[in-house]
Amino acid sequence: MQRRKFMQQSVMAGAGLFTAAKVSAANNNTADNKPFNLNYGIHDGTFKNSAGSNFLDQIQFAYDMGFRAIEDNGMMSRPVDQQQKIGDKLAKLGMSMGVFVITTDNWHWKKSLTTGKQEWTDKMITDCKTAVEVARRCNAKYMTVVPGNYEPELPHEYQTANVITALRKGAEILEPHGLVMVLEALSDNPDLFLRHTDQTVMICKAVNSPACKFLFDMYHMQRNEGNIINNLDAAWNEIGYLQIGDNPGRNEPTTGEMNYKNIFKHIHSKGYKGVLGMEHGAAKPGKEGELALIKAYRWSDDFLTEG
Repeated sequence: MQRRKFMQQSVMAGAGLFTAAKVSAANNNTADNKPFNLNYGIHDGTFKNSAGSNFLDQIQFAYDMGFRAIEDNGMMSRPVDQQQKIGDKLAKLGMSMGVFVITTDNWHWKKSLTTGKQEWTDKMITDCKTAVEVARRCNAKYMTVVPGNYEPELPHEYQTANVITALRKGAEILEPHGLVMVLEALSDNPDLFLRHTDQTVMICKAVNSPACKFLFDMYHMQRNEGNIINNLDAAWNEIGYLQIGDNPGRNEPTTGEMNYKNIFKHIHSKGYKGVLGMEHGAAKPGKEGELALIKAYRWSDDFLTEG
């Protein structure tokens, strides 16, 4: 073989090995526990096909995949020993606890805080006191609050006043413990009272407590008003917590119309250190879908350090 031809083949072979190595690394980049740049939080069921139905096993699997947070809407309905075990597991792994919903019966106080009726304010106060103990067990700081449905018998401004009055009472309970209720504007149905960024920011400012902030769920806000990055900026001082979900479909980033690469980069550039709750499903079923979900987060998150 001529020396020139041999050298050409050697270079090509070397390049092929290098490319193969890059492809292999890309395919296996979900199998290491390199932490993500942002603190994405799984929920119970995110990795049930890969790790089983036990939430503690899913938490361990998530940690091994590089996730460093969870959230659990139903934490208050779990037995006390489960709350403690989850808190202990997170502490052992150095993971963060995101939101749980302040409610003991999944009622969300619907048709309630907007009405101004004392019975619903009393229920909220009781639930807030219970939430303090739950937060202590699982090492949580943020708790989701949904004020309830629109009350057609009252003018909008009266409903707003009723919500502010009730939330101030809840804040009085949570603030001494360093806890924060985060108000979630939703898009699930037209009966919901809290729906928009400006509305939520106004209520947070009126409650005027560090214990009352905005849960900016990007899936819901995309459906209700769009303009995500500008609205994040406008509301930033009142935002306490963020949640993720692509639209349409409410699945992982890259599966819908939202440019989460740019959204994550913007959030990262603002120095956000909190949890971004993964309150969404997977676009594909089974383990394949869960692997695709992890790869979507790796692809979107790696963009934060490019260039």
